[in-house]
Amino acid sequence: MSFQRILVSVDFSGASREAMREAARLAGQLGSELTLVHVWQPPLAAVNLPQGVLDDVVAAARRLLVEWGQEAEGLGARRVTTSLLSGTPWHEIVELAAREPPYDLIVVGTHGTSGIKHVLLGSVAERVLRHAPCPVLAVRAR
Repeated sequence: MSFQRILVSVDFSGASREAMREAARLAGQLGSELTLVHVWQPPLAAVNLPQGVLDDVVAAARRLLVEWGQEAEGLGARRVTTSLLSGTPWHEIVELAAREPPYDLIVVGTHGTSGIKHVLLGSVAERVLRHAPCPVLAVRAR
């Protein structure tokens, strides 16, 4: 199986940094295009926040995406792009992966939560795995 287009979901956690690093090395070895996507989900309380606060959150995410993209290039990925989306993270990742031209692989970090924490917080990685239109590589934080 050839992975020409690789999508890696990043939430700027340790687990997603491990996923990005693994995806960057793989993209470098295969000569694949690598896209880093961050999906932010505005909290319900954001309705009452001044627009400047939300703008700052988006600007910070854009800066981090650039930094992480540069790190991915340093790890060997040759063609790196970034995407910042808003919405339900797992849904936006799956939708992006299916758009033309579709991605061949999704890489996600997993925190390995279980029990009540998993029930309350859910798992983006698990939902991506269940709904993805292509193979998914789950990378666990060390």
